This record gives sequence, structure tokens and C-alpha cells, in this order.
Amino acid sequence: MTTDSKIRVLLADDHPIVMKGFAMSLEADGMVAVGQVKSPQEAVEQFAALKPDVLVMDIRFGAELTGLDAAKQILQKTPHANIVFLSQFDQDALIKETYRIGARAFVTKDCDPADLAMAVQRASEAELYFMPSIAERLANLSVRGDPSPQTLLDERSLQIFTLMAEGLTNVEIAEKLDLSQKTISNISQSVKEKLGIHRPALITKLAVKHGLIEP
Repeated sequence: MTTDSKIRVLLADDHPIVMKGFAMSLEADGMVAVGQVKSPQEAVEQFAALKPDVLVMDIRFGAELTGLDAAKQILQKTPHANIVFLSQFDQDALIKETYRIGARAFVTKDCDPADLAMAVQRASEAELYFMPSIAERLANLSVRGDPSPQTLLDERSLQIFTLMAEGLTNVEIAEKLDLSQKTISNISQSVKEKLGIHRPALITKLAVKHGLIEP
């Protein structure tokens, strides 16, 4: 296989050592890492500049912008972009969300290198890839229904729920989103009723469970 015919991969992770390990693993399978970036914003910029066949990206970066945010930006400009998420966080709702926004695969960081290689290979062919354990969990979600905040709330309500879970008051949320306190109060009350929870501790616990905030 010549260099020109190799699958070109852009890696995005804020742990350089981890990223280097993934790069070596992929290159051992005949692929080539054309770039390694450490933030979601860099991922957006370098995807546009390098035009890789596949972007392999973490979800959490310890910053306000997440891998999901970056993926949405990229897919908005390039609807057929091939994105593989690689994360240590594997909550059901988070996995489902990655596929919902248009990712080709979700792979856990403790996976066998062969799973990562297969995910990238399938993604480069614009196909979906499901690790057996991920496929089983998604199937169970489909059968029993998904009562997650991501499913029950619209985008604005989910944003406000997440800020509530982080401990912000209605006044602080109103200032952050540049909305009136009355609007925030009405939406937050609606959120609590839809989710059937009112205590701040339970709101935070639910957000952690569904991968919206870190523990």
C-alpha cells in the first residue's frame, strides 16, 4: 500500500501520550496520522485544513467546548465527514448522542486496537461500526425506551438543565445565556416537571449519569 492510498487520520485528544499511542496503533495497521490536535477548536480548524479521511476524537477535553460540539460544527460544514469518537466515558445516552449527530462509530479507550482499526476502516468507507458491546447496549435502549434528558428535552431546555446540574442559579443562567430571569425560571420549572425531579442533588446526579457533566 502506498502512502497516497493509506487512510489519512486526524487525531484529537488532550492527552498527547494517549494520542501518540493511538497514532502508533493505527500506523501499525497501515494507516497514517496526518495530524494530532489537543482541543476541539483545533480539531475543527485542522479538519478543514488537512481534509483527513477520518477524524478520531475524544469527547471530553476539560474545556467548555466538547468533542460533540466540534463534531456538530464539522458536520454542519461537511455533512459527509467521517468521525469516530474514542472515549473513556461510555454512558448509554452519550453513546446514542454520538450516533444521533452523525458519527460513524463510538469506541471505548480500553478497546482492542483491532476495534479502533476496524472503526476507522469502516468510517473511511462512510459506514457505521458498532463494537459488539456497544451494539448490545444500543439495542437494549431501543427495546426499553430511552428516558434520558437528551431525549425528553429540547436543545434550549437541555442547555439550561446542564447549567442547573453544574450548580448555577437561575440568575446566573439568565446572565450566561442573555435571557430574562423569568424565562429561565419558567424553563427550569418545566425541565423539573418533565424529568420528575426537583432537588438540586438529584438533578446533578441525573446529568452525571447521562454524560452531560463530569462527576
